[in-house]
Amino acid sequence: MKLTRGDIVELTIHAYSFGGRGISRVPIDDSHFIIFVDNAFPGQIVKAKIDVKRKNHAEAQLIEVIQRSPDEEVLNFQEISGGPYIYVPTKIQEKAKEESTLSTFSKISGIKNLADVYDGFISSPLHYFYRNKMEYSFSSIEHSLKSGTEIDDAFALGFKRRGTWWKVESLDKPSGLFDEEWESKLHLIRSHLEQSTLPAWHPPKKEGFFRHIVIRKSFQSNQLLINLVTSSEGLHLFDGKAFTAYLISLFGERIAGIQHTINDNVADRSKIENGESKLLYGKGVVEETIAGLRFEISMESFFQTNPACAELLYARAIDYLLEDEVKKDSVVLDLFCGTGTIAQLIAKRQLKSLAPISIIGVDIVEQAIEDAKRNAKLNGLEDLSFFAADVGKFLKQMPEFEGAIAALILDPPRAGIAPKTLQKVIDLGAKTIVYISCNPSTQARDASLLIDAGYELKKYTLVDQFPHTGHIESIAKFVKK
Repeated sequence: MKLTRGDIVELTIHAYSFGGRGISRVPIDDSHFIIFVDNAFPGQIVKAKIDVKRKNHAEAQLIEVIQRSPDEEVLNFQEISGGPYIYVPTKIQEKAKEESTLSTFSKISGIKNLADVYDGFISSPLHYFYRNKMEYSFSSIEHSLKSGTEIDDAFALGFKRRGTWWKVESLDKPSGLFDEEWESKLHLIRSHLEQSTLPAWHPPKKEGFFRHIVIRKSFQSNQLLINLVTSSEGLHLFDGKAFTAYLISLFGERIAGIQHTINDNVADRSKIENGESKLLYGKGVVEETIAGLRFEISMESFFQTNPACAELLYARAIDYLLEDEVKKDSVVLDLFCGTGTIAQLIAKRQLKSLAPISIIGVDIVEQAIEDAKRNAKLNGLEDLSFFAADVGKFLKQMPEFEGAIAALILDPPRAGIAPKTLQKVIDLGAKTIVYISCNPSTQARDASLLIDAGYELKKYTLVDQFPHTGHIESIAKFVKK
């Protein structure tokens, strides 16, 4: 194949591979050259840009779908890059995810009898409007959905055009992923802000005023926490009171709080730590419940994006952790604990038990640990301790834990666990390890090391936390032989 990086090609997608990559088989003599296309689906004809060219395969970014798959059903949602399979029926998505993930996990881990320990597929209770957080970008360079052309000196508010970082497709109707009322009215908010005459951010020039809108939603209260992110360029012309009044006119009591973050960092990020934030209205948190526990969530808190599905994931993980007897006064570790949701759910379940245990949560993000401590107090839970520390360094500083940990739960980032940290986990000698992963391929790599260290995979579950995307989560229970 005379393909080079940057080439634009038209491809037919023949199969689906792990992680949401379509496979195109291009005939060459008596064989095929394989091209992986991110976010493509079997049956589609697509335009794609070659990113990587190898001897036996290439990798490409999806630019646009030229012809839909026969499996797709076009719904009244606006397709966005963050939800590439919104038109693929849910059952077909789930089957593709399940088959590709089990195959990949078995291949990487070396576990041949995965079917014997497979404990099923947990679907998301909500297939649409399931997200509790969404981030929208402004840009003065707009990609017009009607003409397919790039418009300069525009005022776009929505999501980055697939495969680009500088232009935005304005969201004119719901994406199907986040709150339906909010996204139905987003075009009104865009028009209101455009009338202020302050410009949208210009990504190549690193200038402009409006940069992002970030929204958190509480499914418990049906309220919204809103953060408008701008630069300081022309700040004196911005009328925060008028913006607040307009949002309240649109959503009324659904508005829990509105804050304004000033971010002059040239990096295209909405994070609050990159700037100064002030509250324009209401309060800076919303409250959510999972399995009867209350959680106060600020704009910068980490919290599961799909809370209804997270409740099912946590219940299965804790079942795995506690179904084997955990002796009285034992210690359970929750590593990479985030805001301590799992630790608190374990503690809640132990309130009904006659065998109390101590639960220790560890995470490197200080804000997450502060949230964990505050929410544990809010829920009246005891026998819980949280530490802000690197997991590997924490375990190194706690040699007394070796041989003293009854069970532990792991929920690391997508990259998995660093080998030295995983070895420290193994050295603890816990009978049961429950490993939650948002990237089953790195979990499979770590599973291979756990098996070499004398652990056996007993149960394995897949959880569809993110419908209409290529992402899948998994839960693995390992028991020491």
